[in-house]
Amino acid sequence: MKNKVFLFISLAVAIAVFFTGCEEFTRPGQEEESILPEEFSIDIPEAISFENTVKTGTKSVEPINGNLIYLHLAHFIRIGEGGGEIVEGIIKGIVRYGINKPMSLSYTSDDDGRVKNLVVMENPYFEGETWEFQLNITDAESENNEDGGLALQIFWNRRPIRGVAILKPYNIDRSKDENIPDAVFRIEYSQAGEKGYDAHMLVAASGLPVADPLDNMYSTDALKMFVGKSGNEVDVYGNSNHPNAKFFNADVGFNWAFVASGNAALDIGVAEVGLPGSYLDEPSRSVLLEDYSIKNVFTQQIYELWPNISQESIDIFLYNTEAPGFFDNKGFIQGGTSPGEDHDALATRLPFLSPYNPKEIAELDITFMN
Repeated sequence: MKNKVFLFISLAVAIAVFFTGCEEFTRPGQEEESILPEEFSIDIPEAISFENTVKTGTKSVEPINGNLIYLHLAHFIRIGEGGGEIVEGIIKGIVRYGINKPMSLSYTSDDDGRVKNLVVMENPYFEGETWEFQLNITDAESENNEDGGLALQIFWNRRPIRGVAILKPYNIDRSKDENIPDAVFRIEYSQAGEKGYDAHMLVAASGLPVADPLDNMYSTDALKMFVGKSGNEVDVYGNSNHPNAKFFNADVGFNWAFVASGNAALDIGVAEVGLPGSYLDEPSRSVLLEDYSIKNVFTQQIYELWPNISQESIDIFLYNTEAPGFFDNKGFIQGGTSPGEDHDALATRLPFLSPYNPKEIAELDITFMN
């Protein structure tokens, strides 16, 4: 998982240098005339994107650490959040270079020493609608490849801010991202209120490199996450696919299906996680989060391996897997029982949130518009 976080950090750094190579095209006095959107991401409360561990009990059979599953969830949320932040960073970087009208230019990247082409167009047609603007950046030598050499593609409207961004790190910087040739990210962002939130974003990634299972059996090759924010309340739901994930028995390949809600002002959160198989073809919330709840999946696998284990031992070991899980800014607090009224208010939001079909995430393939 740390590798994925480093991937985003590396990508962010690459992008910063990537646009530094465009500086020769800056025109004085044009900085405030940019046509690019000023925002393209949503901050998620740390209570549901934490990196801390949790205290466990002191009984002879120790409860499984409540953070072990939720910690993976929090990392995946941080990855998704990072995608939106990267696009926002790109936009802020481009603003300095006077992108204020349709234009095209070429330059040599200071990163990988390769020529990059930048094109801005008006009124593009994309996914059934006409947008105000489109920006493409390509790796010039790769434009005859199947992906067209595309490094970045953004479609956006300005009032209200709404857009779609697609990124391919390999074409942004070959010197840093040569080991992730197939990774593609897509970020949708909107302040138009069409999903019932003040702002929302949808982050998806496909083609992520899967680590050797001996190094990290929980690495993810694809994910899709929705984030909606109104006031201080942030709802998050989605899935990440883990083709090598294992728990107790020999079953391999699981999907983290999750819903979560957080309060940014109080920095608290609540979440439910299901662990269906990677290729389960099922959209039902009750199946994904109840039938395949952490507790149900773990119980079934434990009994399969140790059919004579006592119920008392099961109850103790899985004590922290009761749904939902409750969090504060230090991480997992407890499962099943709310710590108080503030968490109660968030818990009432969860029944209205549902993950995606696991099979769709396992087969996710993000592409650019040709």
